Amino acid sequence: MDLADFYTLMSVTCFTLVGLWWTVIERHSEWKVDPGRRKLAGGVYLSFLLPGLMSTFAQVDAGNPLVWRSSFAVAAVVGLLTTLRLVSVDRSGTRGPFRRFRWIVAVVYLLILLIAVAPPVAGVIGATPLQAASVALILLVVMGHGLTWEFMMEPDPASGAPAGPA
Repeated sequence: MDLADFYTLMSVTCFTLVGLWWTVIERHSEWKVDPGRRKLAGGVYLSFLLPGLMSTFAQVDAGNPLVWRSSFAVAAVVGLLTTLRLVSVDRSGTRGPFRRFRWIVAVVYLLILLIAVAPPVAGVIGATPLQAASVALILLVVMGHGLTWEFMMEPDPASGAPAGPA
């Protein structure tokens, strides 16, 4: 697949997932008042928004790597800091494998930051910087899906029923 086509598809997919997440949030007003759930819901939101933004900026000017490199670096720093905060906040006893290993998301954001700051590092795996970053974005979206599933399937503290849609 051509990288331009990949980044187009990735940005459309991620922004569609952001819109779907807004619909889910709208149906769960209880998540807005519980500080822990609100942070976790925000983490889900960012897990699709940040890869969508990076994918969009990767398409702005293929001839000017400064555009994608700076946007990837900023998004990676935001994702890294947010993920580290969520790792320290999410102490739920019902965490599944994605939430238990959320720290891997921070590692992927760190790799994206490294690729943005030092693009030749992508050559280690025989890829161009945008190819290596595309693999990292795929990993972020896959982990975002897993984190979303686990968050929505967590029992509602008030009723003990699953938190997902009825």
